[in-house]
Amino acid sequence: MDAFYVSVEQLDNPELKGKPVVVGGNSRRGVIAAAGYEARKFGIRSAMPSAKAYRICPALIFVNPRFDRYKEVSSQIHEIFHRYTDEIEPLALDEAFLDVTYNKQEIKSATIIANQIREAIREEIGITCSAGISYSKFFAKIATEVKKPDGYFTITPEEGSEFVKELAIEKFFGVGQVTADKMKKLGIHFGKDLLSYSKPELSKLFGKSGPFYYDISRGIDNRPVKSNRIRKSIGAERTFSSNIIDKNTFDENLREITEMLWKRTLSVQKFGKTLTLKLKYEDFQTKTRSITKSFEIRTRRQLDKVVEEIKNQEDYLNNGIRLVGLQMSGFPEEKVNGQLTFEF
Repeated sequence: MDAFYVSVEQLDNPELKGKPVVVGGNSRRGVIAAAGYEARKFGIRSAMPSAKAYRICPALIFVNPRFDRYKEVSSQIHEIFHRYTDEIEPLALDEAFLDVTYNKQEIKSATIIANQIREAIREEIGITCSAGISYSKFFAKIATEVKKPDGYFTITPEEGSEFVKELAIEKFFGVGQVTADKMKKLGIHFGKDLLSYSKPELSKLFGKSGPFYYDISRGIDNRPVKSNRIRKSIGAERTFSSNIIDKNTFDENLREITEMLWKRTLSVQKFGKTLTLKLKYEDFQTKTRSITKSFEIRTRRQLDKVVEEIKNQEDYLNNGIRLVGLQMSGFPEEKVNGQLTFEF
């Protein structure tokens, strides 16, 4: 995602949009956890002492981190990822590798998939993201940085070895500052400078990472996307700018969220037996209510009936509602898709 923490804060508080915002403590001993793009224009970066950042930009707006909220939005983003593939390797709350070779939509272009995901995140969640499309994890990660923010870039297998030749060592994914400084002392400033070293020589200089640098400098990276997660639920939710206080507004939004959930259920072709209603109130208290059926909820009519059952369990409008969500769970075992011919 693009400046994820700050983007979430600007999403929840539109008054922050267009202003230099950082997430982190503003005390003398505080440190910047994340900086928005407006703040970065002043040279402010993550891990910078808050006192220094404030000296650079006295108009800087400090926001305390809300990691529970960031995890919540991250979960929504992963719901979108899962419409296309379950082969997901998270790097952080806002970043992940996706292997879309065997994708659920049977789309044969990774670029099309990436842009559909970007559009869904923009439309459904309200933040922007950048995508890197390539044949390996290394090059996909590098590609994400090329068109930030709110862009995408593709590196094909034919382009990889040439692209990395002109890539500065400090931009190599996995190369930290200490290693970059060591390489520069050896005269290694770009990927092409690694080509003059043999694999044993790089192993002697950089230990277990040596063979990796040897391969990457030649455009080779065969590491698979590692996903151990079994999908347990599908969800849809909406946070409101004004709290819901009347039944008609609640019913209308619940119908729209039901439609969102149904579309997501169809897109991944997973049908569960349990439906959960999630509500978050204006005092940030959360309430969940679930119903488990003896059958899988496989039609829109069945889903509507179960939603109606949950809705009629009690009066939920005893306080202003700021978030409404629905979640389907209790899935049968996974089915494996066939292999697809894949293009970039």
